Amino acid sequence: MTDKPRVGPKSEEGEDFSPPAKASRGLSLRALLPNAITAAALAAGLTGIRFAISGDWDMAIYAIVLAGLLDGIDGRIARLLNAQSRFGAELDSLADSISFGVAPAIILFLWSIQDLPRIGWFASLAFAICAALRLARFNAQIDTDDQPHKLAGFLTGVPAPVGAGLAFLPFYLWMATDIAEFRNPVFVSIWLAAVGVLMISNIATFSWRSVKPRRSIRLEVIAILALAFGALLQEPWWTLAGICAIYVALMPLALYRYGKIKQLQREGQASSAG
Repeated sequence: MTDKPRVGPKSEEGEDFSPPAKASRGLSLRALLPNAITAAALAAGLTGIRFAISGDWDMAIYAIVLAGLLDGIDGRIARLLNAQSRFGAELDSLADSISFGVAPAIILFLWSIQDLPRIGWFASLAFAICAALRLARFNAQIDTDDQPHKLAGFLTGVPAPVGAGLAFLPFYLWMATDIAEFRNPVFVSIWLAAVGVLMISNIATFSWRSVKPRRSIRLEVIAILALAFGALLQEPWWTLAGICAIYVALMPLALYRYGKIKQLQREGQASSAG
């Protein structure tokens, strides 16, 4: 039995993709928009490196954030237009590896850890390689049925766009507080390598599928999101640091919930077997 082909653009959420009904030469007209968005995300990531080379640190981070926003919508637009393609999936994976692996590693190296030329460069290499390995693992498993985290509504490890956002946490705090210790190359190197390990780890993390607020509180959720957007405009660095802190704080909760789901599944299997 052969594996069905993977098509895209994909996302980090772990959705399934269905191949187009009929193979065609080149890209269809409706596939131009999602793939153009993916290419724009790649351009944003590369432009972030350019800003970092010129020392324009805040614009470098904004470019990576923009790449993350574009990465979050390209796959959804492709599915909305029924424009998934293998070309889009491959382009998306390459764009993610550069925008959320290579670009953050180079930006943080230029910003801080180049003061540790050997250890700092190894930390940057580790992060970029871990991002590529995570994306390769995601692509390799996308058509397999043996994905316990995905079946339970979770992701395996920290997604690459989230990992890029977490990697910049020292920068957010440095910009918000102007405390020089947050730019310490040893601290940044350790943090960067730790985030890289989280990306390739096997821990269960929340996906958008697993975040389903009850109907009774959805108006409150809309209000909180609106306030968060306003805070992002007024105090971007504190807001981004807060988002990172919330995500890290929720990781133990994700492990706990996944454990409870697996326990209930085992109990259900034991009762049905009995």
